[in-house]
Amino acid sequence: MHRIGIDLGGTKIEIVALDRSGNELLRTRADTPQGDYAATLEVIARLISDAEARIGSPASIGIGTPGALSRATGLLKNSNSICLNGRPIVADLERHLGRPIRISNDANCFALSEATDGAAQGMDVVFGVIIGTGTGAGIVVNGHVLDGPNGIAGEWGHNPLPWPNATETPGPACYCGKHGCIETYLSGPGLTRDHTQATGIALNSHEIVQRAGAGDASCEATMRRYEDRLARGLAHVINILDPDAIVLGGGMGNIARLYGNVPKLWHQYVFSDRIDTRLVPPKHGDSSGVRGAAWLWNDTIPQVVNPRAEKK
Repeated sequence: MHRIGIDLGGTKIEIVALDRSGNELLRTRADTPQGDYAATLEVIARLISDAEARIGSPASIGIGTPGALSRATGLLKNSNSICLNGRPIVADLERHLGRPIRISNDANCFALSEATDGAAQGMDVVFGVIIGTGTGAGIVVNGHVLDGPNGIAGEWGHNPLPWPNATETPGPACYCGKHGCIETYLSGPGLTRDHTQATGIALNSHEIVQRAGAGDASCEATMRRYEDRLARGLAHVINILDPDAIVLGGGMGNIARLYGNVPKLWHQYVFSDRIDTRLVPPKHGDSSGVRGAAWLWNDTIPQVVNPRAEKK
C-alpha cells in the first residue's frame, strides 16, 4: 500500500507519497492558511485528494506537526500554528477524509524517517534530535515511535543542561518558564546569545561557524563551549537510553565538525568504559519530517536486523 506523509508547518504544508520500498512517488506543497483552522483542513484534504489521484490509489495518511496531541483531551497543543491549538484535528481530519489517520510531532517523524530507511536504518534504538530555532527530539524503538504515557518521550530540550559550571547557573530564561534548559544553550539562538555574551559581538550561528573555521579565536572558543555542552546533553541521553545511534538534524545538524568533536568529548560524561553509540547526520535532511509522517503507518514493514546486535 502507498503511504502519504504531510508536514504541517507554520508557513507551508508539504506532502509526499511513498511506495512500499520508500521510493518517492510525488512531492508538492502549499501555503499554510494563516490563522484559519477550517481552511487548513481543506488544504490538507485537497492535497491528499490530488496526490491519490496522481498515484492512482488510496494511501495511508500520516501527519507531522510541531504540536502534540494532549493525552488528557485529544486536542492539539504547543503548535506554532496557533489556530490549531485546542482543536480536535485528528477527529476533524478523519471526518473530512472518511478514514483513520495518524499524527505525531515533527521530531518523532524525523527520528522515524532516519530509523526506517535513513542514517540509522536497522538500529534498534534511535534518538533523533532537531536543533534549529528550538531543540526537540524523538525516540524510535524497533522501528516504532516511543510516545510514553504522557506523550512527551524525547522532550530533551526542556531538561536542564547537565553538569553546569559556575558560569552556567542559573542559566538563560526559557519560554517554558524555567532557566538553564538545554534549548537555551544548544539552539541556534542559544549559540548566538552565548557568543554575544562572551564577546559583545552579535553574530548569527552561521557566521560563528564560518569565522571559527577561518581561524577567529573568539568564534572558535564559542564553538568549543557549544560542543562541550552538546556532549554533556547527549551523554545524559546515552546514560539513560543507551541508543544505537543519535541522528542530528535541523540547522545546527549541518555543522560538520560536531560529528567528530562531540563523540570525543562525551566519553568523559558517559558512565561506561566503552561507547558504541554513533552520532550521524541525517540521510534525508530536511525531507525526513515529511517522510517520517508517511512511515507512521509502518506496522507491516519488515524489521531489518541490527547488524551490531548479531555481534554481541
